[in-house]
Amino acid sequence: MKKKALVHRRPSWDEYFLEMAGLVAKRSTCLRRSVGAVIVREKRILATGYNGAPSGLEHCVEIGCIRQKLKIPSGERHELCRALHAEQNALIQACLHGISVKGATLYATTQPCVICAKMLINAGIKEIVISEGYPDKMAMSFLKQAKIKIRKV
Repeated sequence: MKKKALVHRRPSWDEYFLEMAGLVAKRSTCLRRSVGAVIVREKRILATGYNGAPSGLEHCVEIGCIRQKLKIPSGERHELCRALHAEQNALIQACLHGISVKGATLYATTQPCVICAKMLINAGIKEIVISEGYPDKMAMSFLKQAKIKIRKV
């Protein structure tokens, strides 16, 4: 008697790494948006990051969100936020551990803002794969000018 093969659909690599970015986002301490980022090269994870306050500082979940209190719309006045963005934290983690991200792909739950876009350009990220958009046209313009491929999955 022949055994029946189990039907199992493996996620694509994009789905796999975006799901990981979603898991990383669960560590976020931001009250407004949970974002996760995973930097990958040759199907290997180099670094991860989520949005939250710098190490050792109080998080917004503990003391509140100044941007929320001031009713600042999403995508504006990033300098007033206590948190580092997920993309920034992923880049910093790679740097702390001496890992080059040149030529890598960033998987993120949300499109990068212009500040993160500039950092990703200078870090040598070649492609960005996102789950959802973000209201920052300048970021998209910069990424396009830098010839960084961005895909929404």
